Amino acid sequence: MLNLKPIRDRLEGPFTPFVIHLSDGRSFTIPHRDFIAIGKSVISIVDRQDSTHTVDALHIVSISDPARKRDRISR
Repeated sequence: MLNLKPIRDRLEGPFTPFVIHLSDGRSFTIPHRDFIAIGKSVISIVDRQDSTHTVDALHIVSISDPARKRDRISR
């Protein structure tokens, strides 16, 4: 069984947004716990356009906090 515990941990207790990074370079921001569902080996994510993405847990490479606006470099 794949270890989805870090994502489950982010959904418990007081929620803070986070980003899921995938092996193909895509990232999904999870703004609220209602935007993600966790199965045994897959997760389903609803994005800002109301599209659903089902991701095999093997493709999750990391999770992180979203960049704050002041942390972003303007170009």
